[in-house]
Amino acid sequence: MRFTSFATLVLSLLIVACSSQQKVGKTNTQVITNLKAHVQYLADDKLEGRRTGSEGEKMAMQYISSQFSSVGLAAKGTDGYYQPFDVNDGKQINSGTFFTINGNELNAGKDFFPFPYSSSQKIEALPSIAIQEIEMPWFFDLKDVLEENKNNPHFDLNDYIYNNAKKAKERGASAVILYNSTATDDKLQFNAKDKSTPLTIPVFYIHKETAQKYFKDPAAALTIKFKADIGEKKRVGHNVVGYIDNGAATTVVLGAHFDHLGYGEDGNSRNTTADHAIHNGADDNASGTAALIELARILKQSKAKNNNYLFIAFSGEELGLFGSKYYVENPTIDLKKVDYMINMDMVGRLNDSTKVLTLGGIGTSPTWGEAIKTTNSQNFIFKYDSSGTGPSDHTSFYRKDIPVLFYFTGLHTDYHKPSDDADKINYDGQWKIIQHVNSVIESLNDKGRLVFTKTRETQTSTNASFRVTMGIMPDYTFAGTGVRADGVTEGRPGAKAGLKTGDIILQLGEYNITSMESYMQTLGKFKKGDKTKVKYKRGNEVLEGTVEF
Repeated sequence: MRFTSFATLVLSLLIVACSSQQKVGKTNTQVITNLKAHVQYLADDKLEGRRTGSEGEKMAMQYISSQFSSVGLAAKGTDGYYQPFDVNDGKQINSGTFFTINGNELNAGKDFFPFPYSSSQKIEALPSIAIQEIEMPWFFDLKDVLEENKNNPHFDLNDYIYNNAKKAKERGASAVILYNSTATDDKLQFNAKDKSTPLTIPVFYIHKETAQKYFKDPAAALTIKFKADIGEKKRVGHNVVGYIDNGAATTVVLGAHFDHLGYGEDGNSRNTTADHAIHNGADDNASGTAALIELARILKQSKAKNNNYLFIAFSGEELGLFGSKYYVENPTIDLKKVDYMINMDMVGRLNDSTKVLTLGGIGTSPTWGEAIKTTNSQNFIFKYDSSGTGPSDHTSFYRKDIPVLFYFTGLHTDYHKPSDDADKINYDGQWKIIQHVNSVIESLNDKGRLVFTKTRETQTSTNASFRVTMGIMPDYTFAGTGVRADGVTEGRPGAKAGLKTGDIILQLGEYNITSMESYMQTLGKFKKGDKTKVKYKRGNEVLEGTVEF
């Protein structure tokens, strides 16, 4: 992709306010030129997909903040324009981890790994592989259990290991050391996303080649020393926040996320090839970010000054609304004075033939309907969604009882694939959407504060579909064991089972829920009409209910 120099970009983004028809035409052309420049920069290969916490995200946030500055927005982050936030990336094997056998040091990752729920005890012992002595490490060959369950589709080896280690501790083991002497691939590896409750003993896996070298003779005594040092793995994302202070009593928030998938490392790519490919995310969501910058330019010159305007380019959206959720919990303005929030996500693929534009959140205020219809000079065919929730950042503001409006031109075959590139963006369509957003804002300038209304709730993920649903909104930022409900929809299976917002789901049927991944995998095991028990934590109390899907 072509990389446009920063100097050329700055020159291309100068807009002169005009009044004549000729000047209006020039302004339209300039805005479209600006949009192309923004998207082409943000979706350039050099940014490597703008993954949250990456160098590409840093380049993108620096670009956005420079645009905010050139427009004349005041910095409204916690560090200038920036608002950093932590993303819990799971667990990692720290450098303090080691394992030696008969004086030979093994390599972590290559020869062995500790399970993420291992305790951090340092142990020295002379155990025999075949003998399970009290207060000594116990060895387990996975051979028999793999053979017994080779045709059992419900068998979960990781659950077996965790539960077997707990039992071994109860019977007197000081540690558990696992290996596999068969040719069967057990597919075991260190799972950074495992949120299982930590055990009180270390649990290690010794890779096949190493086990063959040292564990050939079950009667042999070994001199072993080891320690599992497991730590939290974090990266830092950044929101970019700018502000127009009109001295008004209320503020309008305009948002778009600028992060994307990088190379697909977080498991959210729809790429079906084995290529290690950059996901440039031109539509998702360089398009919305470009529109946000141009709206800032327009509103800086606007006569609609009965509101202040806060512009937020969110990061961490692709991971589960991390940036917007962090912002509403750590706002840089008083959220009680926010009139409404408008979010733009994937607004770059307007179909010129159908002109269909999806608008979400119209049920969050009775004012939206009239404002939308009376400002449709572009002749859009609107597809309405009344819900204030969905798979984008307006959800976080809706949860603070703020009216929201969500602009979206729809999914397409390039969604979450490396093929979502800048040459496929409809820039004329983007400009029309910007005009509509601005018209809505201007139409509401003298209307007073919008009334907020609650709506039905939808899932926040577009990445997976299941035959059943609990009807909860998972809190993707929750770093503990289980899945925390950020919202529970009335009348759905979760609510009927007794779940409330803030509850943490620990178990569904016989399946332990340790993370979002295990929750989604477990939902896939049920079908409509199934009944099962749900175990959940509310405060310090563990409760149980019956779920009927």
